[in-house]
Amino acid sequence: MSNEELKKSVSGIIPEAALEEGGQFLNVVIPALSLRQLAVQLRNDAALDFDYLFCLSGVDWKEYFYVVYHLTSRKNGHTIVVKAKIQDRLNPEVHTVSDLWRTAEFHEREVYDLFGIKFTAHPDLRRLFLDDTWGFPLRKDYRDDTTIVSL
Repeated sequence: MSNEELKKSVSGIIPEAALEEGGQFLNVVIPALSLRQLAVQLRNDAALDFDYLFCLSGVDWKEYFYVVYHLTSRKNGHTIVVKAKIQDRLNPEVHTVSDLWRTAEFHEREVYDLFGIKFTAHPDLRRLFLDDTWGFPLRKDYRDDTTIVSL
């Protein structure tokens, strides 16, 4: 499926999606509340068949967060990047996709541990590397008074 066909499909599912080209893959920016609706369609629609999540990461842009999902269809040979934009910095959350792509379970725990982004309905959301005495060290507003690290 070409990027033009992917754009049309995504726009039909989430009309407010911002579609960006220019890099290696088609990038789709959506509100975090729309993630679940789009993810289910990307996974279950036979024409799209995004059966493999190969990367999930968090990004802090000071004013908002992104959770970034790199998805590919091994059968159809197309790839897409979905960026769920989270405006709420005090209580950042997005719905889990670990029931759709099992690889997300570990990656969501990592993003939670380092950014503090909660994944609602995650089966085992707990810290992965750090204990509860830490804050969230990959946030732009993180400050560590012990080692005097601040961004």
